Amino acid sequence: MEELSISINNIWVLVATFLVMFMQPGFAMVEAGFTRAKNTANILTKNLVDFSVGSLLFWVVGYTIMYGDSIGGLIGMPKLFFNDNGIGDYANKTDLMFQTVFAATAATIVSGAVAERTKFSAYIIFTVVITALIYPISGHWKWGGGWLDQLGFLDFAGSTIVHSVGAWVGLAGAIVLGPRIGKYVKGKAKAIPGHNLAFGALGVFILWFGWFGFNPGSQLGAAGNDNTLAIANIVLTTNLAAAAGALAALFTSWIKYKRPALSLALNGALAGLVAITAGCDIVSPGGALIIGVVAGIILVFAVEFIDQKLKIDDPVGAISVHGVNGAFGTLAVGLFATDGGLFYGGGASLLLTQLIGVVAVFVWAFGTGFILFKIIKATIGLRVSKRIEEEGLDIYEHGESAYN
Repeated sequence: MEELSISINNIWVLVATFLVMFMQPGFAMVEAGFTRAKNTANILTKNLVDFSVGSLLFWVVGYTIMYGDSIGGLIGMPKLFFNDNGIGDYANKTDLMFQTVFAATAATIVSGAVAERTKFSAYIIFTVVITALIYPISGHWKWGGGWLDQLGFLDFAGSTIVHSVGAWVGLAGAIVLGPRIGKYVKGKAKAIPGHNLAFGALGVFILWFGWFGFNPGSQLGAAGNDNTLAIANIVLTTNLAAAAGALAALFTSWIKYKRPALSLALNGALAGLVAITAGCDIVSPGGALIIGVVAGIILVFAVEFIDQKLKIDDPVGAISVHGVNGAFGTLAVGLFATDGGLFYGGGASLLLTQLIGVVAVFVWAFGTGFILFKIIKATIGLRVSKRIEEEGLDIYEHGESAYN
């Protein structure tokens, strides 16, 4: 029976791994659809490189930095070329694969925030650093048993550990890069529409589907009644938050702009998914619904604030979706957790712990990202020339076009 349980767990985690890997084309379609046709090949290449670089580097060293023996609760003991044939509740190499697709997700999020003006060579460099160092180190703080885990910080599947890390690095990149040419005219934001909302919608549905591996897969087991009930609850809370986020963003845009905007509704679904990821295992279905609604509303206002007030050019809304709502979802655990949440009589202790985690990860990811982008800018250069940006990265950076 023990071997059967291990086999069931192993198969479940691998299935979840494959679902999360399938989120990569989802990210690619969203980013391609929300940007201009002349940069589509560049965007697809970046997403391919994200996963490829992430797969190699996380195996080489990133996994042990994140999950190796803790050094002062700050970083795991690095070991090269993971090749552990051990078995716990499932195979250790299965865990490597599951965690690898999460690392690739964090790197991919950055791509959207710096789209349409970044040198491809520079992009490869910061993808390497994010996958090998930035993501694994902050990931160790929680999932590797580091100081945030010891503090009692909760982030079940990565609202902060995965999504916010990618978004805060992306925020640093967008600031250092500056806006796309023509984005701000005489201080006013100008919309630069994406070329294919059908791609964007397809991408969101793929991501929504993949999230059923992302969140339920983080249960890391399927054998037994406890796992069965936990997975069922996680699937339900995940879906409710996504649906609520989509509708909340749709109706908020309808009220605010007099039009039900598809692009905002799509990002609203993603906002709900990101927000529920931290607490999908510990909130009730009703709590998930509320989290999704609030996330969808926050999304609409965050996109406008970042674009028009802060004047930070984020072509796909990655910072609003993954950063702002990653932080909100993590804080919401302190409110809606059925065990320890403020709204369930648990006091403010958990909420304060969640706030500490959100701030610490922001400082780490944004700070290291900002330094990294500044170094790249001062050395090989970060941004393409004016001519390349205006005519498109596809031909000049890759020598081919997505459309012929």
